[in-house]
Amino acid sequence: MQIEKERHVLVVFPHPDDEAFGVSGSISTYIQMGVPVTYACLTLGEMGRNLGMPPFATRETLPEIRKNELRAACEAMGIEDLRMMGLRDKTVEFEDDEKMVQLVTDLIDETNPSLIITFYPGYSVHPDHEATARAVVRAVRRVPEADRPKLYAVAFANETADELGEPDVIHDVTAMLDRKINTLNAHASQTVWMMKEMEKKLADGDSEAIERFAKEKFYSYRWHDDFEETF
Repeated sequence: MQIEKERHVLVVFPHPDDEAFGVSGSISTYIQMGVPVTYACLTLGEMGRNLGMPPFATRETLPEIRKNELRAACEAMGIEDLRMMGLRDKTVEFEDDEKMVQLVTDLIDETNPSLIITFYPGYSVHPDHEATARAVVRAVRRVPEADRPKLYAVAFANETADELGEPDVIHDVTAMLDRKINTLNAHASQTVWMMKEMEKKLADGDSEAIERFAKEKFYSYRWHDDFEETF
């Protein structure tokens, strides 16, 4: 489907590189269209598992490495408004729920987005992903319905297709593959192990790799009355 021009796009993810594979082509497209994009990254991913072989980082140095990688990724996409929100990796699930909702509410009030991109609660696997998704949905739910921004959610749990069906928003980002590859390469501490093979497949015209890379898939969040009970 054609990517619609938005007033402002707010992207909320918990870790550096959460945006890279599934969203960076869409972000790059919005920016090329002249749409302002704000990326709120909740942590620095300082508990990331990849420290290199041989190690290129320690637990003490990884936060600064990932901070610099995040800045480089934003530069690759064209993002000028990056917010590093200062939460600690792998502890987002333990943050106070109301604090998390208020964090997102403040971002919404400031940026007045017409579209928010985040994870889909219940279908995003990692506890930090789930906590982020819940906070975003609860914050958007509090916006009067007439003023409520659209919410595109990334879902990849094993049961997603069975329970949610197929994604209803599919962006063809073929024109942004170079930017997407640069974004992924910017997160080298976490992606270097996969990128050499992936770039070779793309260069060889591997249809499966191209389809996977060039189509970014989202679910329009389905508002339902039992949300608070579900989560």
